[in-house]
Amino acid sequence: MRLLIAYDGSESADSALDDMTHAGLPADGEALVMTVAEIWLPPPPPSALEIVEMAAGAKGALGLERKYMAASQAVIDAGKLAAKAADRFRANFPKWKVNHEAVWGSPTLELFSKAEEFKADLILVGSHGRSALGRFFLGSISQWLLNEAGCSVRIARGKLDEPDFPVRLIVGVDGSDNANLAVEQVAARNWPEKSEVRVIAVYHELEPTVAGELVPMVGSFVDECNREEKKDSRQLAEKSAQLLRAKGLRAEAVVKAGDPKKVLVEFAEEWRADCVFLGATGLSNRVERFLLGSVAGAVAARAHCSVEIVRKKKHFPMDNNGNGSRRNYDNA
Repeated sequence: MRLLIAYDGSESADSALDDMTHAGLPADGEALVMTVAEIWLPPPPPSALEIVEMAAGAKGALGLERKYMAASQAVIDAGKLAAKAADRFRANFPKWKVNHEAVWGSPTLELFSKAEEFKADLILVGSHGRSALGRFFLGSISQWLLNEAGCSVRIARGKLDEPDFPVRLIVGVDGSDNANLAVEQVAARNWPEKSEVRVIAVYHELEPTVAGELVPMVGSFVDECNREEKKDSRQLAEKSAQLLRAKGLRAEAVVKAGDPKKVLVEFAEEWRADCVFLGATGLSNRVERFLLGSVAGAVAARAHCSVEIVRKKKHFPMDNNGNGSRRNYDNA
């Protein structure tokens, strides 16, 4: 696994790091901790000597600017934060190869480009952050990455450790490819013993109109449709639960009627879940599906626990500097 960690030094970012101890990560892998410094005002101009030194090896004015900005105090401070976070992650995962990096610019675009360059399988971000270095808060950077990243994204909120309390996971399924990937991702992780999973299929329960209630045939038709939807949803959830049980997890199928945005968030809180896994996109028919920007985005924003949005990795066009760019992505 290749893990890109967005870190800004906030309490939320620290909680996200600690959350990974309950994420079922493999014993070894490669992680890159990245801190992005947003520099609103240009630093003091360099001296003539500094310009000469920085110009050595710089490719043009843009290369010189990058060297100069990289030497700014804001980027130096960001580098210290990234190094601290890398040490913290390394302490929990001693067999992982862990590097850190500090850059300046737009956090969204820098993280997006780095995820492509690093070939990340998963991006880790906190649910919110602080304005000093990056402002990783849901609704801005985290929300943007959920929609635009070419790999899975985990919005981490941490876990309240309790003795002998198992890791509890929720997996939302709807039959789509990405929902199936979410199930496969949970099955592939290394979870501690006694970990529990609830595979949830949420279906939309039809209701007859006021006029339809007066026609017995309409009422019977609606009842039949609801029974079929519930049956299909049960089979879908049970199939995924069986796959997870085969991997040694204590998995149960759950079927509920209602709005998935509300049902998943409420069930996660009631059951005291540690993380909700969802596919990035879904199918489209009369059953409300897990569409990113609606269900997945709403659950990521409202859930009390961590939320991991799973998608198949994709790659975007590279710019002339070898980075995946927002401009190129929009034109792809």
